[in-house]
Amino acid sequence: MAEIIDAHHHIWRQDDLPWLAGPMVARIFGPYEALRRDYPMAEFLEDLEGSGVAKSVYVQANWAPGRFEDEAAWVQKTADETDWPHAIVGFVDMMDGDVRPQLDRLCKFPLLRGIRQQIHWHENEAYRFAPHANVAADATFRRNIAYLGDYGLSFDLQVFAGQMQGAAALAEACPEVTFILQHAGMLEDLSDAGRAEWRAGMQLLAAQKNVVSKLSAFGTFIHKNDPAHIADMVAQTVDMFGPARCLFGSNFPIEKLWCDYGTLIAAFQSAAETLTEAEARAIFHDNAARVYRI
Repeated sequence: MAEIIDAHHHIWRQDDLPWLAGPMVARIFGPYEALRRDYPMAEFLEDLEGSGVAKSVYVQANWAPGRFEDEAAWVQKTADETDWPHAIVGFVDMMDGDVRPQLDRLCKFPLLRGIRQQIHWHENEAYRFAPHANVAADATFRRNIAYLGDYGLSFDLQVFAGQMQGAAALAEACPEVTFILQHAGMLEDLSDAGRAEWRAGMQLLAAQKNVVSKLSAFGTFIHKNDPAHIADMVAQTVDMFGPARCLFGSNFPIEKLWCDYGTLIAAFQSAAETLTEAEARAIFHDNAARVYRI
């Protein structure tokens, strides 16, 4: 296979992250003592050695909200020094009255390509991130998301199945913005009913042509690397979105809690064996290169 782009990973300094430096709290990916330390670019590059990954996209790691510019500056400096990563997805507060001054502060960084503000909400408090389930319908949020089109920035969209109808409406209301669905919609309920709700929501999102889906973080809720589960998620997501609108992401170092990088990417490559060479290249390289302009 040709070179690969990892469209979703993190690096961090523990002391910059309240959720790592502060008291241990429940997270959707389970116990995370092993992550409560620095995870620098040098370690990420060591993890992916021999994997075929030639470029990567950094996605914001939830620094304190007021330090969003510091985060982007640090990642840009890292890229200037190491040539990695090749694109940055930063953070701004889309619930601010007018987000454009924040965007102006970030756009000075050459690698900025998009924004992520996690709006996933769940009845389970350990899975909850947003203040309520319907952030996507908030008028201020929608207005600010629409501004991303003026800046040529994408939005990394993170929602659960029950929020997908509202997320699809948001995408329809902002046709100039590319939405990158995080982790293929974060299927957390593996019961028949849960899978049905997820699939119905995914079909609504797939109907919006400005939405693409990341194939990533499939170990999040099962806390292991399961090739059969990955194959199923890849097959279903590609069936709904098509191979031209799906892209691979490792979600490292989160997935490092239960597997090494080589094992993870091997499972994804195995899942793609039923695809044509061109379709696999799109998922592992071309789509990320297009969406994140790298």
